[in-house]
Amino acid sequence: MPQVSVTKRASRSAKLVTQSLRTQVTTLGTTLGLFWMTFVVNSMLGGALFQFGIVPRNTTGLRGMLFAPFLHGNLNHLVANTIPFVALGWMVMLRDARLFFPVTLFSMLGAGLVAWTLGAPGSVHIGASGVVFGYLGFLLLAGVYTRSFWSIVLSIATAATWGGLMLGMAPGTAGVSWQAHVGGFIGGVFAARWFRGR
Repeated sequence: MPQVSVTKRASRSAKLVTQSLRTQVTTLGTTLGLFWMTFVVNSMLGGALFQFGIVPRNTTGLRGMLFAPFLHGNLNHLVANTIPFVALGWMVMLRDARLFFPVTLFSMLGAGLVAWTLGAPGSVHIGASGVVFGYLGFLLLAGVYTRSFWSIVLSIATAATWGGLMLGMAPGTAGVSWQAHVGGFIGGVFAARWFRGR
């Protein structure tokens, strides 16, 4: 009798893990699909969609907070954002899959607001790197705010593996929106504090 109970519990656990992995793959895959599809469409339109990026201190440019993460200047830009987006996005879901979309939203808003406020006049800010930095900020601080063992382990693993990304928040590199990076990071930190109860 006990053996049957253990087997059933193991079966349920395996099913839950499988469902969780399927959800994570579907979520990340769908989002990446949108990134790449937008890139293809924008290339066919000769870059016409870049107008939907973040344009600093322009009221219309505020819409870029929603659209900019899906726009990329070239293939290298897209690939450079794809890898950390998948890795860090998956780590956010390991922390708590329910927080993936809220953390993404906090990151988008943070990146958009800082880029819109501090960006150079006439510039257009695009790309998912602000969201990536939001994930980084969330993962680094989640352990500090929740003080749970596994969150701390995840924060340490993030720092060891992706801590070097923080150099991207330093001003000075041409063509890189350090403003969006800083804003996204702040948005991620704010999300870590906001959802510390989870």
